Amino acid sequence: ALHRAYHALQDKFDDVHGGFGSAPKFPRPVALNFLFRYFSRTGEASARDMALTTLQKMAEGGMYDQLGGGFHRYSTDERWHVPHFEKMLYDQAQLAISYLEAYQVTHDPSYKRVAEEILEYVTRDLTHPNGGFFSAEDAESFRSLQSTEKAEGAFYVWTRQEIRSMLNADEAAAFECRFGIKEEGNVDVDPRQEFTGQNILTAARSVLQVAESIQKTKDGVQRLLERSRQKLFAERLARPRPLLDDKVLLSWNGLMISAFARAYQVLGKPAYAASAKTAAQFVMCELLSNEDGRVLRRYRDGEAKIEAQLSDYSFLVQGLLDLYEASFDIQWLQRAQELTDRQIVIFLDQRQGGFFETSGEDGSILVRTTETYDGAEPSGNSIAILNPLRLSQMLGDQRYEDVARKSLARFGQDIVAGEDALAQLLVALDFSLSKPKQVVIVGSRDDEAVKKMLSEVHSRFMPRKVLLLVDGGAGQRFLASRVPFFGSLVKLEDRATVYVCEDHACKLPTSDVAMLHALLEE
Repeated sequence: ALHRAYHALQDKFDDVHGGFGSAPKFPRPVALNFLFRYFSRTGEASARDMALTTLQKMAEGGMYDQLGGGFHRYSTDERWHVPHFEKMLYDQAQLAISYLEAYQVTHDPSYKRVAEEILEYVTRDLTHPNGGFFSAEDAESFRSLQSTEKAEGAFYVWTRQEIRSMLNADEAAAFECRFGIKEEGNVDVDPRQEFTGQNILTAARSVLQVAESIQKTKDGVQRLLERSRQKLFAERLARPRPLLDDKVLLSWNGLMISAFARAYQVLGKPAYAASAKTAAQFVMCELLSNEDGRVLRRYRDGEAKIEAQLSDYSFLVQGLLDLYEASFDIQWLQRAQELTDRQIVIFLDQRQGGFFETSGEDGSILVRTTETYDGAEPSGNSIAILNPLRLSQMLGDQRYEDVARKSLARFGQDIVAGEDALAQLLVALDFSLSKPKQVVIVGSRDDEAVKKMLSEVHSRFMPRKVLLLVDGGAGQRFLASRVPFFGSLVKLEDRATVYVCEDHACKLPTSDVAMLHALLEE
């Protein structure tokens, strides 16, 4: 099944522009998730390179907001040049993780920069004052403060005259060369004549090419471009903004909690952990703390409503597991387990395996469906199967693995026949086919030695692992109540110690980061 999906993606791959298939092109991060894991499993370099090329070309195109960060919904052309300008929370969450994984795979700072800019955009423009994350920004906005007519992309596009009126000669020369600015506009295919005379910013030339073209040093060009971006971004803030869809959806917030938690692991910025934690607290308070005990799907303006579906549970559980592995606050692992148990009771098809999309309590829904297609978002089933696999490794509970394996078996024929259509379900299959490493650190989260160990772990792409902290306190007591082995783990010579295990059978513990490096490389 894994090989068939890889070859299907290979057949569709656009080796010039990246992505899969022809226009319109959607990001579809689930395919990138699969390709990175296929590369990790097989060493097949072309799987890695397809994902990296796609991420690189997307970040260079008009699909990416070159001034403010964040991705638009999809590209209307094969070159990622002309987007549908809507920005969706679920894209930002998944793509932030894709760029973080690309950075782990390559250590190329360009991928790190894009991830950071996505998260900066979400923090600035899509974050509720009390925590959670809003859903989207519209594609259209008014052309000016005086205009009564909205236009696609009006907030984001520029005429050459506008650019030159705000930048000095050197800045304009560098900016226009870098971003492909033309007097007549740079949109070649414009059937509706929406972008006449307008320029959509794309990284048309590299910084080095710009330096050669305008006869400046590379560092000098970088400074000119940074000043130009700041000036144009400030000018753009004065424009009428696209409408904000200020719903807080539980499922998409779960994805975004994952992104911020994973960003803290990889990049180490405390603000990322704080964003993930605050969002988790917000949705717990507003969508999970109801008098009748129900989990709700949507919050807006003080009102929570609509019964939660499978993706709400599964995406949130994934976010809480990632938040635990980032913060080691045991409450997040406990809540993830509680929600998983509840999800199994409400949604599991006890006879065949797999999870229904709805609870069955709403009489107006005549058929309870089980969805597996991984499109712009992963299916609820893909994440609902992967989460118990992770929990079984963390808590040594065979019940979770049995649920996951029965569900994979139920969808077995679909997985084989579906090729890349079930890309995220293949990620769960990949995890189930491996013996994940259990990396167990004994010590305090604030200990500098623990931080160095975690930095060593997160510096590499290790998709088949779980991470646990034995802290001598509430966290260790909870873990030991599930797996007595955890109660016996102690520091070596009172120094932070790491155990690298499989099925709770561990290599010799070490307090040496170099030895940890060797163990992780095995």
